[in-house]
Amino acid sequence: MLGDAFTECGYDVATFEVVSAAQAGDPAFDATMPDPTAYDVVVPLGSRWGVNDGFGWMDSEAAMVRDAHAAGIPMLGVCFGGQLIAHALGGSVTRSPAPEVGWFDVDASRTELVPGGPWFEWHFDRFTVPPGAVEIARNANASQAFVVGATMGLQFHPEVDEGLLEMWLAGTGIDELAALGLDADRLRTATRAELESATKRVHALVRAFVDGVAQA
Repeated sequence: MLGDAFTECGYDVATFEVVSAAQAGDPAFDATMPDPTAYDVVVPLGSRWGVNDGFGWMDSEAAMVRDAHAAGIPMLGVCFGGQLIAHALGGSVTRSPAPEVGWFDVDASRTELVPGGPWFEWHFDRFTVPPGAVEIARNANASQAFVVGATMGLQFHPEVDEGLLEMWLAGTGIDELAALGLDADRLRTATRAELESATKRVHALVRAFVDGVAQA
């Protein structure tokens, strides 16, 4: 859904996979990142690992984030991507005492940038916003969104649909749900019920990011 929303805003979307499925069993490696200045917008996405795992590719991606920010390249960070941006720009990322998996309400101080939810969450860590950033959404469990310059970081996953959820469940997701006492079928049902309205919300969020942050 996220790629479709950017396409609707006039962007050509290219993807870069940092850790392939074949590498997932041994992610302790470095990677060469794309030059962010070759793009109009950079969108760091999620990861099954946390920023504090400290793999080499995370350092390389954090350096790319700092380069993009210094060059004024707009960024939209999603979950791990939002945490990585916060970390790279001087914020902190710590283990959350209240992990969130499922659909959660988010309280936004700038509803023109973060439309009312619920939004899908799947995270065990949480960030503090970096110096100079303004928190624009949160809930009782975590900061949920911030803006700094031409960058917006999100804790939630605006891009989740049924297909993406099934990919996560096919990986480590079922075990993670079981550890939290959650039921996969209930999560599937909730996601199916939210899909139509969530699609509208993600398109509104991306349009607001483009108009109100990236091009502001």
